[in-house]
Amino acid sequence: MPASLIDALPGRLAEVAAAAIRPATLAQLAVLACAVVFAYLTARYARTARDQQSRRQILAATPAGSVMLREVLLISAPYATAIAVLLAGRAVLAPIELSTTIVDLGLRLLGALIAIRSAVFLLFASVAPNHRLRALEARSALVIWFFVAMHLLGWLEAFIGYLDAVPILNAPKAEAPVTLWSIMKSLFTVVVFVIFSASAGRMIERRIAELKGLAPSTRIAVAKFSYALLIAFGVLFGLSASGFNLGALSFFGGALGLGLGFGLQSIAANFVSGFVLLMDKSIKPGDVISFTGTLGTTTEGFGWVQQLRGRYVVVRDRDGVETLVPNQNLITNQVINWSYSDRRVRLKLPVRISYADDPETAMPLLVKAAEGHARILRDPPPVARLMSFHDYGMDLELRFWIADPQEGVNNVRSDVNRAIWRLFREAGVTIPRAQLDLRLVDEAGRAQLLESARPTDRGH
Repeated sequence: MPASLIDALPGRLAEVAAAAIRPATLAQLAVLACAVVFAYLTARYARTARDQQSRRQILAATPAGSVMLREVLLISAPYATAIAVLLAGRAVLAPIELSTTIVDLGLRLLGALIAIRSAVFLLFASVAPNHRLRALEARSALVIWFFVAMHLLGWLEAFIGYLDAVPILNAPKAEAPVTLWSIMKSLFTVVVFVIFSASAGRMIERRIAELKGLAPSTRIAVAKFSYALLIAFGVLFGLSASGFNLGALSFFGGALGLGLGFGLQSIAANFVSGFVLLMDKSIKPGDVISFTGTLGTTTEGFGWVQQLRGRYVVVRDRDGVETLVPNQNLITNQVINWSYSDRRVRLKLPVRISYADDPETAMPLLVKAAEGHARILRDPPPVARLMSFHDYGMDLELRFWIADPQEGVNNVRSDVNRAIWRLFREAGVTIPRAQLDLRLVDEAGRAQLLESARPTDRGH
């Protein structure tokens, strides 16, 4: 920049411009530019490496400690590259007695950024290892680093004073004014308390999951309740630590209760029903259930309970389709739990034979068909019963027990029915078809039928 243009600038701006065109400043700015370029190239390489193998795939292939170390190294790689370039530039500038003030400041800022970025990653990974939190994780680290950088530059007090001078709400004279800085400080305090509460909740969940003496549903209920309670306490303690008046929440509590009573009634009922299901253990993960309005061993709506959630239950049917059933439906409607107290269930197969066949011959064949199946229990043994006499056949029934309904019910029925058909065919026992008698008459016969159907004179 020409000297005449520098002299035309205001005093402070002229000093800055004059310092910027000094050889030492230009050299340091060149070193910073090189550091930014190399950091950008390293960031692209690190992003490609992380995209090629997601965190879930890494967790399945390597121990958790190695995964965390690899992630920290990939996150810190761009900043470490920039630090290496700055150190190399400083090593070049120092021997020729050029100032390295800007480079030194950049080293301190990058060192703080690496430490904050790694610490925030480890904290979020321990609380909730989820890729959806990646954006929140990076933004939180940048916000924290921004205030640290302002402190290192000596601008933090002035910046806080500026934010504290921006009013948000007109507070009474006896209370402190609500400013932009007070709101930001309160939010930060609440977030810190919630993060630590969530971390403690995850630790408690892991400890409870290791208690083999409790039923799975009880462990889930206690873990979820403890986690929600710690989060709630974290929010309250954070608000209290930031100086927020908790008495003001009474109005919002009343409004929330009114909303639950009207608009959120169904959602609240599902959450309460889910907690009841977890506590009374009537339905647990792994149970075999079916939804029907008729009691008995019907397989309508047959499925396996996969997960118990706060609002719904995940039921997987035999077609591989997962249905999300609201918890309230399981509380208010009839549900058959095939494995509630005893996994053994009795199945019934109705069979009809012709009147021309002997039921004493057919009934042993039914028992024989059931005894040859591997999933049918020997105790109690299969039995055959003569149930009723139909218009065109005798109704028999085969009854047998199985102990693994989670493996399917209709497949056992199909196997036994095929065995019955094969044994009946070999023994000559027939299964009758529906019979319908049809009488054909000519005109003379029709007139005779009409004459016989006409009322007779009884002497009136």
